[in-house]
Amino acid sequence: MNIKVVRADIQDYEADALVVNLFEGVTTPGGATGAVNQALKGQIAELIAAGDFRGKLGETAVLYCQGALPARRIILVGLGKREKFNLDAVRRAAGSAAQQAQKLRLNHLATIVHGSGIGGLETGAAAEATIEGTLSALYHFERLRTPEEPTHPLATLTVVERDTEKIDPVTTAVATAEAVMAGVYLARDLVNLPPNMATPTFMADTARDIAERHKMKITVGDRAWAAEHKMGAFLAVAQGAGEPPTFIILEHNGDRTDLPTIVLVGKGITFDTGGISIKPTANMGDMKSDMGGAAAVLGAMKAIGLLKLPLRVIGITPCTENMPDALAYRPSDVVTASNGKTIEIISTDAEGRMVLADALVYAQRYEPAAVIDLATLTGSCVVALGDGMAAGLFSNDDDLGDKLVVAGRQTHERVWPLPLWDDYREAIKSITADIKNSGGRTGGVATSAIFLREFVNYPWAHLDIAPMALADKAKGYLPAGGTGYGVRLLTTFLRQWA
Repeated sequence: MNIKVVRADIQDYEADALVVNLFEGVTTPGGATGAVNQALKGQIAELIAAGDFRGKLGETAVLYCQGALPARRIILVGLGKREKFNLDAVRRAAGSAAQQAQKLRLNHLATIVHGSGIGGLETGAAAEATIEGTLSALYHFERLRTPEEPTHPLATLTVVERDTEKIDPVTTAVATAEAVMAGVYLARDLVNLPPNMATPTFMADTARDIAERHKMKITVGDRAWAAEHKMGAFLAVAQGAGEPPTFIILEHNGDRTDLPTIVLVGKGITFDTGGISIKPTANMGDMKSDMGGAAAVLGAMKAIGLLKLPLRVIGITPCTENMPDALAYRPSDVVTASNGKTIEIISTDAEGRMVLADALVYAQRYEPAAVIDLATLTGSCVVALGDGMAAGLFSNDDDLGDKLVVAGRQTHERVWPLPLWDDYREAIKSITADIKNSGGRTGGVATSAIFLREFVNYPWAHLDIAPMALADKAKGYLPAGGTGYGVRLLTTFLRQWA
């Protein structure tokens, strides 16, 4: 899609449709909507008076200009209640308008920036949210099927701004949103691809493409490489996999040790059967999303490359399948991680924390200012927070955790702090090894985080994104399937750090 910014009055701009907005409860339109209403001889006001448009968040109405304006149509979108208006309302309104435009099979859509005028939001943030909501809502994963009626792509999106002083911040925000959403699209595609396609090798090839396009250093470790680095936890999970494992390291500004170093770690289990501790067959297909953390890290690294952030960012994604092969690791096995800790295997289905353990140890060599790992780690987190509500946040550094909470609030990729109490360690004590890889079902979301804490010696945050990586149905501007959760959260966090 071609996205551009122009200085003009929206009512004077020619496109297949113009998008304007209205708060719930407003009876007399003002601003850009008022100008369009006046040009249409009161059509919008009449629509309101008749009760046919209430301004509820995401509500849309289509009006035809019949030569009164250069554009053919107006798409009126509701912003909801003024007192509840925020950046996510902007995304929802923009997404609804974009979906209406797609239903109408339009080629060129022009929109105002929702919320930067009477809405009271900062111009750049509102413009960014307008583009995010639009692009998010227009995402479709159709590469593997032949739909009866192919989706009609919107060819051009124009952001129309009448205030000359706002053109530069709007233009910058639009470019930023495009870069971030390119990363979101990549993360969604990776999760949506079937596991026979999105293999560890495919993940490595994707990372190589990012590295080549954005001049990043890349390392792809195989079994022998992992053995050289004494990654017994990662190799234990991988030993039963038919697909070759890949331990992927991407380095943005890798040689710039003068810059703050942030390491992003993503769990990359490209399919999780549970191994010997095999999962029930019901919904096992959803386990193609068990690499949602790795997908988010690769998506974030793509966005970081496009944004050219002035940080040293390392992306680590340990990728493997977890299969019930004759060679697969077993309950009661004891393996040694790369920091020398021995781990008694209680459940082979607690494999995500195993691959993360060696990745977190590897992160130490970069002397990071902060490390953030993302993983679809526990069903317990879904039970605790609810499906599609928030990721669980555990951190050994209050300032780091607070920054992630703020970034989550701004992006609506919410995180919720959970306790990292020492008491939880009792559940993973072992009589045969240093620790067990599972403390059982009770408190499972916390004991998994306590397990990971054994492998860090730096400011660290763990995000359990199990409730967020995959959606069974579309909701607002978020599609069904892979959500791309984490990309916008991470990039916002990193931009604020920079």
